[in-house]
Amino acid sequence: MTETDPRTLPGPSWWRTGVIYQVYPRSFQDSDGDGVGDLAGIRARLDHLLWLGVDALWISPFYPSPMADFGYDVSDYCDVDPIFGTLADFDALVADAHGKGLRIILDFVPNHTSDQHPWFQQSRRAPADPRRDWYIWRDPGPDGGPPNNWISNFGGSAWTWDETAGQYYYHAFLAQQPDLNWRNPQVRQAMLDAMRFWLDRGVDGFRVDVMWHLIKDDLFRDDPPNPAWREGDPDIRRILQLHSTDRPEVHEVVRAMRRTVDTYGDRLLIGEIYLPLERLMAYYGEDLQGAHLPFNFQLIKSAWNAPTIAGLIREYEAALPEGGWPNWVLGNHDQKRIASRVGSAQARVAAMLLLTLRGTPTLYYGDEIGMQDGQIPTDRLRDPWALNEPGLGVGRDPQRTPMQWCDAGGAGFTSGDPWLPLPRDLAGRTVAAQRDDPGSLLRLYRDLLALRRSMPALTLGSLRLLEAKGELLAYERLAQGQRLLVALNLGADPVQLVLPAASPAVRPRFSTDPARPLAGPAAERDQVRLAGNEGLILECLDA
Repeated sequence: MTETDPRTLPGPSWWRTGVIYQVYPRSFQDSDGDGVGDLAGIRARLDHLLWLGVDALWISPFYPSPMADFGYDVSDYCDVDPIFGTLADFDALVADAHGKGLRIILDFVPNHTSDQHPWFQQSRRAPADPRRDWYIWRDPGPDGGPPNNWISNFGGSAWTWDETAGQYYYHAFLAQQPDLNWRNPQVRQAMLDAMRFWLDRGVDGFRVDVMWHLIKDDLFRDDPPNPAWREGDPDIRRILQLHSTDRPEVHEVVRAMRRTVDTYGDRLLIGEIYLPLERLMAYYGEDLQGAHLPFNFQLIKSAWNAPTIAGLIREYEAALPEGGWPNWVLGNHDQKRIASRVGSAQARVAAMLLLTLRGTPTLYYGDEIGMQDGQIPTDRLRDPWALNEPGLGVGRDPQRTPMQWCDAGGAGFTSGDPWLPLPRDLAGRTVAAQRDDPGSLLRLYRDLLALRRSMPALTLGSLRLLEAKGELLAYERLAQGQRLLVALNLGADPVQLVLPAASPAVRPRFSTDPARPLAGPAAERDQVRLAGNEGLILECLDA
């Protein structure tokens, strides 16, 4: 690495001012006609990301895998599955991305391997095998059944009997995904070495899968029952994962990952963590030596109304440790798409919310064109969770359908049969249909990203919530003498924003409503009217 490498330049870390874009590699671009996206396809579409204006590309797993969970069952941490290409394809992708000023973040899956990984195959051979303690093996419980009541996140017991081994092994997810024993120093070393393998190839950081799962209770105590469980809920909700996740010792593991990343300069460590706020914040680590960004999924889980979202913003900002940098997420490969959750009109408001809150935003591929959850016929279901627990609506296939590039056959994604079905009617939700339309959602995202880059108040500025009523959410962003007011109407009826007392003159700087004129005064008698489903950014003129 040279001294002119942009990742080593002084100033705020790139991830504080940048925007992350997640790609599910099976679904972004197929380069060879087999119906599955690949690394060469991602490389061919980098100019879309450059045109859009994002800063980093997070790629979901592409490691060698039997694909029981589509890459989250890893059989080799230091290679590329042939369905996605080769290491040479990856190196070319990194070189092209860095040449365009884009950074690459990898999905790292350290909690479990595939049951086909050589480590596990060795582990199951005999109790005395050196790899035995690399996984979590236990004798049967007193009744001859599983050692305790821990439940798989995909349904059923989290313990599977292995005849060859003569014991049960633990898997937080599928039986084909045995959990590694992170209490074993050799496991830690091997996994940190795998991180170094990719860091040496130039990656700019990792998103760590299910970070809060890495350490389990050493006494293997039963998890307590969940009093809120109801018939028809997913099986995993029957218990509270008090002992099987989020153990205190996990934070030393996270610190070890952070130390590894930090030796490579300005790299990023993200943690996937679905926990309540007070427990999430612990993953920043003592003296902020944990994850740089423990993922904040509150917007994914929240009811979509102004009072609720204002409350979660307030609580999240108050809970952050001193110096901890916030982040926000609207969607990912495990959650329903934002346009399906809130509707097309509010998807525009959601875009402004994501890109104007304080902190680092993460954007899920296809959300920039308003992609909705796909309709997956029963005979086309691929998600193992949906197949394990049919009829509960837990399937993740709908949010993983292929990127919709154009109206042509295969939506520009593939010349073959796509691995998941495309909508019969793309309804204008394609890059080609929206790219040249100034009123499209795609152009809204692009213009918002450009505005965000140009205004310090939106990248590094402070945030103050403003008093608002009904479905109006309003806050102030302030930095370097620049003051902006962001007003978001989360309802369909017009609302009035009452400007703060002694507010300076304001002018509209940006609106989600293409009909809003951006010339002339915005306020009448210290109030600004917002149309239904409108988001508005106002600039204070004498800040």
